[in-house]
Amino acid sequence: MSSKTRTVLTAGVLAVALGLGATATASAGTPRSVSGKPSDNITRIATFYGAYIDAVTDEDSGNLGTALRGHYLTPAFQKQLTAWEDREHADGVLRAQNVPLAWKVTDNGSTARRTEAVVTLTWSRNTTTKLVVDMARDSRQIFHIGEKGAAAK
Repeated sequence: MSSKTRTVLTAGVLAVALGLGATATASAGTPRSVSGKPSDNITRIATFYGAYIDAVTDEDSGNLGTALRGHYLTPAFQKQLTAWEDREHADGVLRAQNVPLAWKVTDNGSTARRTEAVVTLTWSRNTTTKLVVDMARDSRQIFHIGEKGAAAK
C-alpha cells in the first residue's frame, strides 16, 4: 500500500471515528470569512463574546476575561454582574457555569440611545440559550445582559 493510499484511508477512518462523515470532509477546504466594522455595535458585541469565550475556554485565570469586561462593560454593569455571579454561582456574561461550544450574535434593533442584540449560545447539538445584550450607543459599552432586553425590564 502506498503512503498516499494510507493517508487517505487514515483520514477516512479518522473522519468516521469522529463522526464527521463525508459532508464535513468535503467542506473542509471551503474558505470561510468573518467580517465586521469597528463602528458597528453588533460587530462590537460579537467581538466581545468571541474574545470572552476564548478567554474562558483558554482558562486564563481571569486576566483576559477581566480586562475584556473592563473594556466592553460599563462600570455600573460590572458591579451588577459581580453581584449576580455571587448570588447565582455562575459566569454572568454567559449566564452559565460552563462554556458554550458556539455563539451567534443577531441584531435585535436600535434606538437613539441603545443597540440591542440577541446572543445565542450553543451548548450541545440541541441545547441553546438566548441572551439579550444592550449596548449604549454613546459609550459603546454593554450595560445589560439578560433574558429580556433592558427596555422590557
